Amino acid sequence: MIYANNPKLKSWMDVPKGSDFPIQNLPFGIFKTRYLSAAAGVAIGDYVLDLVYLHEHGYLDGLDLPAGIFNQRFLNGFFALGKNKVREVRERVSELLRNDNDELRSNAGASEIALIPMTEVQMLKPVRVPNYTDFYSSEEHATNVGSMFRDPKNALLPNWKYLPVGYHGRASSIVVSGTPIQRPRGQIRPHPEEPPVFCPTHKLDFELEVAFITCRDTVLGQTIHTAEAEDYIVGFTLFNDWSARDIQQWEYAPLGPFLGKNFGSTMSPWVVTLDALEPFRVHGPKQNPHVLPYLAFEGKKNFDIILEVQIQPADAAEVVVCRTNFKYMYWNINQQLAHHTVNGCNIEVGDVYASGTVSGPSPGSYGSLLELSWNGEKALHMTDGSTRTFLADGDTVTIRGFAEKNNIRIGFGDCSGKILPPI
Repeated sequence: MIYANNPKLKSWMDVPKGSDFPIQNLPFGIFKTRYLSAAAGVAIGDYVLDLVYLHEHGYLDGLDLPAGIFNQRFLNGFFALGKNKVREVRERVSELLRNDNDELRSNAGASEIALIPMTEVQMLKPVRVPNYTDFYSSEEHATNVGSMFRDPKNALLPNWKYLPVGYHGRASSIVVSGTPIQRPRGQIRPHPEEPPVFCPTHKLDFELEVAFITCRDTVLGQTIHTAEAEDYIVGFTLFNDWSARDIQQWEYAPLGPFLGKNFGSTMSPWVVTLDALEPFRVHGPKQNPHVLPYLAFEGKKNFDIILEVQIQPADAAEVVVCRTNFKYMYWNINQQLAHHTVNGCNIEVGDVYASGTVSGPSPGSYGSLLELSWNGEKALHMTDGSTRTFLADGDTVTIRGFAEKNNIRIGFGDCSGKILPPI
């Protein structure tokens, strides 16, 4: 057992009930303040614990950390030290924050400087993203899309249950939560018998996803087995792979998503470690037919993480439009990384691998407006009396997620973005 996960642990910090960030979580992120341009921190309750201060003032002595490792714009350098080192730092931070430890607590000057209210920080993108891959790993989502656009009796393509389908996306347009997204323009074909037109998308959508981040490099030609995949994965963020459905529908044959996807993706700022989510492992759906040997795995590789999406119009209260769970995913992260590298594709520290839209078995658990509105056939009602089939300018979409067990809630914080009009 990882001791930092012990549900009996209490912090001397005042952690509000229902907080995403109890002492059992301790996710890592990058923040800035009026006085700090960028620094690594850990979330605890409503505060950010400054790792630069802890390191420079001896609180992390004995962990053999390089000088300046936390005084960087991204977490890549820290994550590249490996999961064991990340675990050691998390365990040490847990120790410092426990209610039976006075090292930091008794030093009023140090604790006041090191602990910064979240209201006084701006969270930045946690990692420099060298590469981004988006999977298509929810059977319910793939079935819904296949039913809409192909044959409901043969919704899944023949390859879907034999391999984790995915594509390489645009890393440069991944932004941190809170960054506005402009409505993209592109070619759409409203009438199948007429030429396409160039205009802003009419079908702007969110995609509810969870993404894992890698913490080791491999060389070209190296493969990663399912049994060792988690040695390369440091943790998760929430992820919104914004989609322009009408642009995508016109352009994606014969290749894949391009302008319908690459205009922006949003990630939450806190990286919740795989270690913190260890108590929430569950078995995933039964995979039938049997997978090929390189995709075989043992143990619980899915995670019981409750997810929801809220839409807030410009001048109205937010509405929950979707509630689902990450445990529904057909293909797990071990299989995704093993398949990604089985041909010798090399990976890098900070790579982002998104799950694909997370949809559940019931209409209220569908993870996109494409499914919730059934491609525009069903309207969703907002608190101001307006309706949505797809997103309107001024809408703010917020994804939230948490795992809960033994009265311990491990949350991710918000993954949020506001839609701006096209340029």
